Amino acid sequence: MYKTLLAIAAVCCMAQAAEAAPPPAYFVDEAKLPFAELAGLPTQRQWGVHNNAGFRIEVPANWNGKLVLWAHGFRGEGLELTVDNHPLRQFLLTNGYAWAASSYSRNAYDPSQGAKDTHALTQFFNGRFGRPSRTYITGASMGGHVTGIVAEQWPQSYDGAMPICGVLADYELFDFFLDFNVAAQTLSGVGKTYPYGSDYLTATVPATKAALGPAFPFALNAAGQNFKSLVQLRSGGVRPLFDQGWLFWNGVAGDFLFGLGVGDGTLPRQPGRAPDNIGIVYQFDSNLAQSGAETVFNASVQRVAADPQARRRNGLANVAPTTGDLRIPMLTLHTLGDLFVPFHMEQEYARRVAAKGGAHNLVQRATRDYGHCTFTPTELVTTFSDLVKWVEGGVKPAGDNVLDAATVAHPNFGCTYTDKAAPRQWDNPQLAFLKPPSCPAN
Repeated sequence: MYKTLLAIAAVCCMAQAAEAAPPPAYFVDEAKLPFAELAGLPTQRQWGVHNNAGFRIEVPANWNGKLVLWAHGFRGEGLELTVDNHPLRQFLLTNGYAWAASSYSRNAYDPSQGAKDTHALTQFFNGRFGRPSRTYITGASMGGHVTGIVAEQWPQSYDGAMPICGVLADYELFDFFLDFNVAAQTLSGVGKTYPYGSDYLTATVPATKAALGPAFPFALNAAGQNFKSLVQLRSGGVRPLFDQGWLFWNGVAGDFLFGLGVGDGTLPRQPGRAPDNIGIVYQFDSNLAQSGAETVFNASVQRVAADPQARRRNGLANVAPTTGDLRIPMLTLHTLGDLFVPFHMEQEYARRVAAKGGAHNLVQRATRDYGHCTFTPTELVTTFSDLVKWVEGGVKPAGDNVLDAATVAHPNFGCTYTDKAAPRQWDNPQLAFLKPPSCPAN
């Protein structure tokens, strides 16, 4: 499993781009599109290919006139385009909602294409079944980025948005991957410069880890502790579940985060290097005053400048940003210990929305897990139901203050919206060392 994750990471976010090469020959295996009815839930099901993207649509016999779109996450670099069923399918159909999902017409990290294909499917649905009384957009991981783009680009077509574990701060994610790797090279003293050579994972990373502690990531020396603190602050600040996330993503998952530094920093259909750390002031603690060690580090860490054409600030031509121009209700969900798509995605998006004057349209919630998109059915159903109550009943749900450092650092942060009864990964005896402190009973 974790070798697969590492392989995905290596191509996902720092993929090599060959601008002059012909476009990949993506295809949909239409034999895989049909899907069966759920027992006891009669529905009208439709599947096919629209605008070169596969799709699935399901409308229950007791349709309430509402539609929920699903935007899937990163699919890798393969050529076959595949479709997910909505993860809330059972709940949606039971409660009368129709749902629809697109494969997108491209793979790779291409949320702009995902947004265009998902919106095209919404319009296709409207033509076949009539315009719904309410339309919601939901999505996970890269699909959360898709969800943010759709919500901002076509607010007149959607009534509410629910991105989960979403890449809501676009290029900031790739900056974090850069932060992790250049900081490791500086603090370890190994000193390889980005972009790294072909032996990065086989030779450079083992030497780097050995220089950061006797048993990285479990036992760290002083340099390793500074590295861990820097990663914590750059990924969302002092917060519960970071320690578990640190051990999971750097230990259980192998060299996953180092793997995110492989490549030259280009993104699909977008020439030039995207990651950037120019002007970033790195810290080893929460004291804004620079210590001597921090001053030395900031003066010596490798600085990487993005190419101007690689970080577009608007439009849908390439990797579209989320600008914060949010004009419909959005309720988000994010795990605190996720270091693949870290919690600071939520914080940066909150700042963007506030700067655009739309903070009244954004509610954010944290849950206590270290996995990526590891939400329980109860957490997802509760989030979606609260979004519907907000959109249709005017009852704005409560959320977490993700921008207040003291709130985020509180030992009980994330407890409010965590499903405390569900089994978790750490219930596996082999992962028991990752079990976090329990939340209060009430």
